[in-house]
Amino acid sequence: MAKAKTAIKIGRKMNLAELVTVYPELVNVLMEDYGLHCVSCFAAGFDTLEEGAKIHGYDDKDIEKMVKRLNSLVK
Repeated sequence: MAKAKTAIKIGRKMNLAELVTVYPELVNVLMEDYGLHCVSCFAAGFDTLEEGAKIHGYDDKDIEKMVKRLNSLVK
């Protein structure tokens, strides 16, 4: 019997590399829908979702919407 994947809640302080390691299905969403191409960059090992989003011009309200959407996509 296959083990169920334990859900890890996505948060704004989550490291980008961890995010795409745990949820590789979100890579295209992050890149295509949000323009966060940094998920495939070496900086992903250092930046959080919030830092990457702010570098790309997202404000706190936008980041909260993004986090909610990403969590809804992995349920």
